[in-house]
Amino acid sequence: MKILAIETSCDETSAAVVENGKKVLSSVVASQVEFHKKYGGIVPEVASRKHIEVIAAVVRQALDKAKTPLKKIDAVAATYGPGLVGSLIVGLNYAKALAYAINKPFIPVNHIEGHIYANFLISRLHFPFLCLVVSGGHTQLVLVKGHGKYETLGRTRDDAAGEAFDKVARFLGIGYPGGPIIDKMSKKGNPKAVKFPRAMINDGYDFSFSGLKTAVVNHVKKNGAPKELNDIVASFQQAAVDILVEKTIRAAKDKKVKWIALAGGVSANSRLREDLKNRAEEEGFKVSIPPLDLCTDNAAMIGSVGYYLIKKSKKSNLDIEAASTLRI
Repeated sequence: MKILAIETSCDETSAAVVENGKKVLSSVVASQVEFHKKYGGIVPEVASRKHIEVIAAVVRQALDKAKTPLKKIDAVAATYGPGLVGSLIVGLNYAKALAYAINKPFIPVNHIEGHIYANFLISRLHFPFLCLVVSGGHTQLVLVKGHGKYETLGRTRDDAAGEAFDKVARFLGIGYPGGPIIDKMSKKGNPKAVKFPRAMINDGYDFSFSGLKTAVVNHVKKNGAPKELNDIVASFQQAAVDILVEKTIRAAKDKKVKWIALAGGVSANSRLREDLKNRAEEEGFKVSIPPLDLCTDNAAMIGSVGYYLIKKSKKSNLDIEAASTLRI
């Protein structure tokens, strides 16, 4: 079964063709990062307009790369939430119209569920498993009990981890997006130079990164412009990673799972990938960490979810609307 998938929840326009939920025949991503850099963050109106400009070409490129004509597509899947509502509408409506035109089933997909299923494209996961979903808009621990069966154990109470990275980078004037820049700079810094707080690290499964962000601001204001900026960002990054890893390992132990999976844009962070892998293996857990191209927003992960949903006969009658605050 071949699924044509479309993802436009934020600032990447992506299309992919996925076979049987596991084999990626093509994956095309058109990024808007350069358009948003000068604003220091994503401008929703600009994002939705850029999606409109390129979506048709991106879908055609995905079909061409997969050497799959539309008549060979078995279903069309698209993200319907959560995300920027203007961006979601573009991909969702394009996908629904396309499904109607070729008389194929349409499958609406939860974006967070998509990030989790990026792991099914690379690993043979066994239920139940624990997934740490960490991105610019979301940070949560999800116990995956089966296809479509989830229990959210904890989520951020304020800033998502990726949001904190972007805000710290903006405050320090080092550029956008903050995550990749901080990751690169941290490799030249001392992660123990500044002892930033690890908020709620031993308290339940919920997360809080607003205080960590504020601690960076207060440190710089108190001590003046940092002489070694790399040390500041390395210490900030290590504090964030310590919180994420510690809570994930504790939840995995408490729920007695054998597998831990990582998902979301921040899962591309090299320190997080290394520390989680090392701690998980030390504690006897198997680990699934997607390659970098499956960490950030992409349509391949949406196609994987779409396959499992249609196998359960879950499809839409085309009247579903974008849901910007959708939860898993």
